Amino acid sequence: MRSLPNSQTTTRPLEFRGDLAAVRNLGILAHVDAGKTTLTERILYATGTTHKRGEVHEGTTVTDFDPQERDRGITIFAAAVSCAWGGHRINLIDTPGHVDFADEVTRSLRVLDGAVAVFDAVAGVEPQSESVWRQADRYGVPRLAFVNKMDRAGADLDRAVASLRERLHPAPLVVHMPIGAEDGFTGVVDLVRMRALLWRDGGDTAEPVPVPGELTAEAERRRRLLEEAVAGLHPAALEEFCALSRLTEATLSTALRELTLSGEGVVVLCGSAYRNRGIEPLLDAVVAFLPSPAQVPPVRGTHDGAAQERAADPEAPFAALVFKVSAGATGRLTFLRVYAGTIEKGGTVWDATTGRTERIARVLRVHADRHAPLDRAVAGDIVAVTGLKSARPGTTLCAPGAPLLLEAPGTTEPVVSVAVEARRRTDTGRLASALARLAEEDPSLTLRSDAETGQTLLSGMGELHLEVAVERVRREHGLEVTVGRPRVAYRETLVRPVPGLVYRHVKQEGGAGQFAHVVLDVAPLEESGDGPEGFAFASAVVGGRVPREFVRAVEAGCRDALAEGPLGGHPVTGVRVTLTDGATHPKDSSETAFRTAGRFALREAFRRAREAGAMLLLEPVAEVTVTVPEEAVGGVLGDLAARRGRVSRSAVHTGADAGAGTGVVTATVPLAELFGYATALRGRTRGRGTFTTRPLGHAPAPATR
Repeated sequence: MRSLPNSQTTTRPLEFRGDLAAVRNLGILAHVDAGKTTLTERILYATGTTHKRGEVHEGTTVTDFDPQERDRGITIFAAAVSCAWGGHRINLIDTPGHVDFADEVTRSLRVLDGAVAVFDAVAGVEPQSESVWRQADRYGVPRLAFVNKMDRAGADLDRAVASLRERLHPAPLVVHMPIGAEDGFTGVVDLVRMRALLWRDGGDTAEPVPVPGELTAEAERRRRLLEEAVAGLHPAALEEFCALSRLTEATLSTALRELTLSGEGVVVLCGSAYRNRGIEPLLDAVVAFLPSPAQVPPVRGTHDGAAQERAADPEAPFAALVFKVSAGATGRLTFLRVYAGTIEKGGTVWDATTGRTERIARVLRVHADRHAPLDRAVAGDIVAVTGLKSARPGTTLCAPGAPLLLEAPGTTEPVVSVAVEARRRTDTGRLASALARLAEEDPSLTLRSDAETGQTLLSGMGELHLEVAVERVRREHGLEVTVGRPRVAYRETLVRPVPGLVYRHVKQEGGAGQFAHVVLDVAPLEESGDGPEGFAFASAVVGGRVPREFVRAVEAGCRDALAEGPLGGHPVTGVRVTLTDGATHPKDSSETAFRTAGRFALREAFRRAREAGAMLLLEPVAEVTVTVPEEAVGGVLGDLAARRGRVSRSAVHTGADAGAGTGVVTATVPLAELFGYATALRGRTRGRGTFTTRPLGHAPAPATR
């Protein structure tokens, strides 16, 4: 790790050099309340971007600028800011930590080159920490780990690292040793440079000093452990370690960077963001160990079914991915990551997702809710633009003469719904527009009309997700709305096959008719994870009895049939359909006819399966981790059992890791039974109990439903 230049021991930032290698696109990831937003605020303060430290509890943070975020004290929307450190520009995205907003994290990770995962020094790896870590694995995002809140009672770096190793399975490479504990935490020993960094009372910057004599032996022991861990993972480091029985600072730094970029190791640092301790070495580590846009693989996309790559070159054809859309008082902002080429204000881009040409009105450097105009943005930039009308999160923008379609981030299927109605009938149209705008900005929100009641159903990832959405309608649009009780999103699935289903679609009403003949084998899809998920379609037709374009139409018709199952009109999942045979008519066969045949054939298969008792109702379930005083554990276990919960782990901790006399219970509980659980838990524990949830997919529902 490089030394702290003199200019980094003051609050004056170094200027950004302006080249691609000096850019870092960084995300802050963690469980709720681990200190992400406080860390972001301290980074902005340390880099001189802000001149006053924002506080979450005071509602003065830069990145949590939405009124609901400040009222609730949590991050709801991913916020982008930019700052400079050591001649590098850091484009930073502060992401939500609450599980209900996990899709916001996914969309951010899709466009980032690196991340800092923040862990509580007392709690270690928490459920949402694990979830966002897996999301970063999915996109291959290199990470640093920052163990925060080292000043808290019960803070223990070694125990937090052990939980990281056990639950996330990386190779942690610890480069810090804390100086002092809990309230006495005053600094760290930098094990790479073998020096101490101290933060004096009232001071905002680190003071490099020699390692105190009483800590020398322990620091040398930990340095040796770090060298052995690195040598075990890095061939060049192993060669030097065998020859010299030690690693030089240069070799160690190079190996730490290469292991971080490959994902084979995770550099671990520690500090206290609230007390402004550990921020400068973390920024140095970001610059030293995380990649620039020039050091990540070229972005991959497709055009006309062929794979293409586009390097991060300002001279290459333009390609960018939209990851966020925000419609505010200043207009519609579209946030995008530029992967290749250059975009200028007034320029024209091709929307590869919709096939439309659009014009860029303005290009903006984003600083949370404030924006600075730019003349252009180049490869590696994360910026916002105005003027785009059709772009949505996941949209690919590219040069009109060089089309390319990039992979969009995935969207999680909603699990909770509420009915939303305007109190005044005259506001019905305005409500529909407001909800449509919300769904446009957040793809994890969906809208549909209930066929039986005619009500508009808003679906999302949880109660909090829907509360936030409804409150936005009230605040931003001045609408008075009524909201029904939450309802979970049930699914239906097949448990036994329905082979050899023959269906003929024949329609003749004058003029060209419709003819389609299909034979389907319908079977359960193999289970993966916690329940059957998804849909698979294959064709086993031989001899061209069903042309290829008609096969695609049959698949489309089958997907149409999945929308409503025979048990209660819920979507069907976990089904594999194989088209085994069919027949056509020389004049009356068409894609429309075969799509219709596919739809009605699969519906008939579901009807037969229901009559044979081969359809199963599924309900969403969640893993719940409850932390309560020891004396309340028995009551919590009984309450979870009454809610159809299956306890997987229960323990009482008397040490410092969870506080004396603290019980931690983990159970799998149907989501429908968790509505109102926060209030019930507070009442049962006199406000001392807390819980977190993590979605686990779907599981069979009771037969009575």
